Amino acid sequence: MKKLYLHSYFFIWLLSLMGLFLLSFFWERLFPIAQGVLYVFIFLCFIDFILIFSIKEGITANRILPERLSNSDENLIEINVKSKYPIAIYVYLIDEIPFQFQKRNFGHTIFLKKYNERIFQYYLRPTERGEYNFGKLNAFVFSPLRLLMKRYISCENAKVATYPSFIQMKKFELIAFSQRLFDFGLKKIRKIGHTMEFEHIRDYVQGDDIRTINWKASSKRGQLMVNQYQDEKSQNVYTLIDKGRSMQMPFEELSLLDYAINTSLALTNIILKKQDKAGIFTFSQKIEDRVVAERKSSQMEKIMNTLYAIETNFLETDFGRLYTDINSTLKQRSLLLLYTNFETRNSLHRQLPYLKAIAKKHLLVVIFFKNTELEEMIHKPSSSIREVYDKVIAEKFSFEKRLIVQELTRNGIQCILTAPKDLTLQSINKYLELKARGMI
Repeated sequence: MKKLYLHSYFFIWLLSLMGLFLLSFFWERLFPIAQGVLYVFIFLCFIDFILIFSIKEGITANRILPERLSNSDENLIEINVKSKYPIAIYVYLIDEIPFQFQKRNFGHTIFLKKYNERIFQYYLRPTERGEYNFGKLNAFVFSPLRLLMKRYISCENAKVATYPSFIQMKKFELIAFSQRLFDFGLKKIRKIGHTMEFEHIRDYVQGDDIRTINWKASSKRGQLMVNQYQDEKSQNVYTLIDKGRSMQMPFEELSLLDYAINTSLALTNIILKKQDKAGIFTFSQKIEDRVVAERKSSQMEKIMNTLYAIETNFLETDFGRLYTDINSTLKQRSLLLLYTNFETRNSLHRQLPYLKAIAKKHLLVVIFFKNTELEEMIHKPSSSIREVYDKVIAEKFSFEKRLIVQELTRNGIQCILTAPKDLTLQSINKYLELKARGMI
């Protein structure tokens, strides 16, 4: 009887019966009616019990999880429910989803015809990387009488890892290599300095110049092949991710660090598709995660696993250690895309000598973030003296960001100031621009 539960309608019946018997004390003519209703109620409960408990395993319910969840994206979760009852039934599903989502009101009722099967779908948006533990899948079966319920338990203790946004990675791959770049905000820059010095033949990638197609090789292989030239030779491209205190700031429930991680994954995919070598560095007080730039088939999976495992205490960043490590490790000129955040000019000035030193040997692009909350405050109408004061302060900080851009540019360092939501788009744009101009 542990599987027996009472539906809310059961208690409505009880309350109605109690009301009838209470009124019968004042109007004796109601007593026979109350007795009759009681007998009907008992009979219906008996019928309902037979309908629901006559079959030992009346339904099967299975939770279908993806192999891994994509951080910051809507991930599809499916529940397959199959009925073995010879009557139409209702199933109330309660899935014990991971505590990270902080959802305590999950519940959904589905209707199943006799011997029918249905798939119920819902979406989860994780905002943290790591392992997520799903609990029990509870299915409460009840008949159209809605008096008694039978509980079924399945899919206990399922685990699934949440990786950096591979959904975003695939999305931007399609955008970057499509012919509709302008529709998505990506710039298509005409390639300059194109030498016709042949290097080798490779597989065609969507977005390649059709003029470089090698028709003879394509006919032999049965697929499109293109000629690759010297100005497209592989270059080292590194993403440098700051794991310091400045990257802890949240935006739409996601930290700036995770925005940088998601962007690094999407950008790495584009880099490898463009036949360049991709690598990563992560740092705070020291270099903690490192993947040497390669173009191997396993490089994408290696970088994804490294990004997934990134941990930090958000300590103060030591750019001096970063410079020392880069100087001793990277002997070949490389494109370095540095993801960090500067709130004031003073914070920049402390690190500027190291940035200038890195920029002497490598092509450095500093990418940092707009404070979107302050931007909203600036454009919001003021209705009080306090709001005017807050608006002035916000404009001061926004102006500081623009001064940081000017100062970096004046010192020969390329930079991007962007809102977190536009980070991936801006980074891919910059990489494609630099590659098209032959700067890497």
